[in-house]
Amino acid sequence: MTYAITQTCCSDAACVAVCPVNCIHPTPQERAFGSTEMLHIDPRACIDCGACADACPVDAIFPVDSLRPGLRPYAEMNAAWFEGAPEQEAPEQGTPQQEAPEPGTRDGGGRGPGAAPCEEGGAPSAAPAADPAPNFHLWRRPEFTRVLPADFAPLRIAVVGTGPAGMYAAQDLLLHTNAEITLIDRLPVAGGLLRHGVAPDHPATRRAGEAFARFHSHPRVRMYLGVQVGRDLSAQELAAHHDAVVYAVGASSDRPLGLPGEESPRVLPAARLVAWYNAHPDVAPDAVDLSGVRRVAVVGSGNVALDTARILACDPASLAATDIADHALAALRDADVREVVVLGRRGPEDAACTCGELLALTHLPGVDLVVDDHDPRIGAAIAAARPGSRAAVLRGLSRGSVAPGPPPSGRRRIVLRFHSAPTDLRPVGTQGGILVTGGTGAAGGRGPHALPADLVVRAVGYRGEPVEGLPFDAERGTVPHEGGRVAGMPGTYVVGWIKRGPSGGIGANRACAAETVGTLLTDAVGGMLPSPRGTVRAFDRLVRRRAGRVVDARGLRLIDRAERARGRADGRPRSRLATVEELVAAARGPWRPGR
Repeated sequence: MTYAITQTCCSDAACVAVCPVNCIHPTPQERAFGSTEMLHIDPRACIDCGACADACPVDAIFPVDSLRPGLRPYAEMNAAWFEGAPEQEAPEQGTPQQEAPEPGTRDGGGRGPGAAPCEEGGAPSAAPAADPAPNFHLWRRPEFTRVLPADFAPLRIAVVGTGPAGMYAAQDLLLHTNAEITLIDRLPVAGGLLRHGVAPDHPATRRAGEAFARFHSHPRVRMYLGVQVGRDLSAQELAAHHDAVVYAVGASSDRPLGLPGEESPRVLPAARLVAWYNAHPDVAPDAVDLSGVRRVAVVGSGNVALDTARILACDPASLAATDIADHALAALRDADVREVVVLGRRGPEDAACTCGELLALTHLPGVDLVVDDHDPRIGAAIAAARPGSRAAVLRGLSRGSVAPGPPPSGRRRIVLRFHSAPTDLRPVGTQGGILVTGGTGAAGGRGPHALPADLVVRAVGYRGEPVEGLPFDAERGTVPHEGGRVAGMPGTYVVGWIKRGPSGGIGANRACAAETVGTLLTDAVGGMLPSPRGTVRAFDRLVRRRAGRVVDARGLRLIDRAERARGRADGRPRSRLATVEELVAAARGPWRPGR
């Protein structure tokens, strides 16, 4: 019996580190790492030890024999990756295409069962093709790229942002150095993307936050939640009290489409919708109005687009056991959304989502998944798709079309409509809707035609916002840097989406943080960090005087306890506090039922 990695893979690579036979690829040392959707286990080399499943922070690894029906395709996808190198994620613009190594060859840490271990500095020797012997890790000269000399004085480092990127950086520093960490977040609760970005019906992915939570109360960590750099204190004041500052503030705004009608109340940014159903304090409970909405058009084909389609189309009863925001659950119960049309500008072979998110749609209870076959290229691409590719997931699905009238009654459905892009978001016709290109109009001719829709969700990507006191690349939505080091600002660093742009999942931040921390420690050893002028006590007084409502690690534990207690009353894992006032009040505890 072998193991398989499934949908919730975060590419954290914790499993790679514990695998005794090096059967999980791509590893962080291989070129394909970061360009594949997920990691894969070679069934020919797996020895069924289960170490990877124990190490996985998001419970994505299971024995093949125990996979439930919805996850069984992942056994084939894991094996297919080693046989035919399925289609990869497209590289970021400006990045050269990296070819995946051929099966049976080594690239960095090794890949596939067709190579044997080699001596230090030597070339790998080919093993007989029929020999499925596992690949053992290569013994190389040890490298300590993220440590400081034993006699180095402890560094004081501030990390702004408590999402995955910031916490990976803090974890790296705490585990490899004697640094003292100051965690800062503008919200009175920690978590960032894990709390406010991951869909509530993906609890395993959210569980990655539990691994980070253990560092919140670390003896070398001080936590200041509810403190905003640029509002409560300046970037210069923060830097004056620390040897270095690492900004992990993410990308919080939507990328606009630049189309007429985009600012209409009936056009909703996906970031707002995601924040709304995740109880983000910045978004009011009444920020989303679903009254009278029966058909929704989602512009975009990435994971966020599929998340929003799934949440809007599924039976609200299936969300009642999650930690979705109370106000969102109530609104979805009162709504009557019958159809969600996902508009992809390109074909199914180029969809921006992962195979896992597509597979999740195929097993959504009470919801039909339909491929709109208005364009002959769609069926051709699905038929020619390689095993393990996104387009191959769509084989066997029902084909249909979006009717010009109201959505069909009966079962809910999600329609995937490729080769379609909106050209005008202003209401069209008596039934409303938007203009889209591609497909066949009512008169039988190709070109722009009306797609009836009561609500439009734009989900074409996120974008970073300027950080007070730091340079900013307005075109890319990032802070200019060199290996994480902010140009012209000694002691200032960036990590995560504000560093590299909104690409990569949770685990991608681990390698990103390792690079930034490595740069920071190199600068420290080289004497390039400015010495802090203020003391720890002086910084504490400054923050508490300026911010007023600061939440520390104890307060965060009280928030967690309060939300779990509220959830238990309704048979849910937790009931989220949705406003700053509620969060701060809970942090001041002690919380009691009914309070």
